[in-house]
Amino acid sequence: MFEIPADLNPALAGLAWLRGRWEGTGYREWPGLEKTQFGQQVDFVENGGDYLHYISQTFTIDDDGRPLAPLTIETGFWRANAKAEVEVVMCGPDGYAEILYGKLQPGRVDLTSDAVIRTQDAPVAYTAGRRLYGNVDGKLMYSFDRATDDVPLRPYIWATLERR
Repeated sequence: MFEIPADLNPALAGLAWLRGRWEGTGYREWPGLEKTQFGQQVDFVENGGDYLHYISQTFTIDDDGRPLAPLTIETGFWRANAKAEVEVVMCGPDGYAEILYGKLQPGRVDLTSDAVIRTQDAPVAYTAGRRLYGNVDGKLMYSFDRATDDVPLRPYIWATLERR
């Protein structure tokens, strides 16, 4: 059972279900790459402000699901407003920063990129994305569709995470 803390900033009420640590496994698939299973840990943390701090880490796993080596990490900030709109700013060490906007629904956030900025040496020419986060039977279902200079928007990563 999930309860909203009494001292939670009221601006976070619609995002409160995301708070905490989520862990599980998912898959990555992209043209030219072999479909790969990975482990993932996502943290949504609040500090009294009107935003959530987000950090997602993925890693390769062994046959028993234990972490072996890091794959990716990204961090950012999530804000919601009274109109149930969500603003997200994210960045990662691969040389990109992204602004996403979306609509908040009970137990669901659907985000679309508004802007993607890349460094000159970013390894992938990432140009646009769509992310969906949903609470399904108490689990966090997550998907990330992306587009690059060479590939139109298509599924890239998806995972099922459990609250820890």
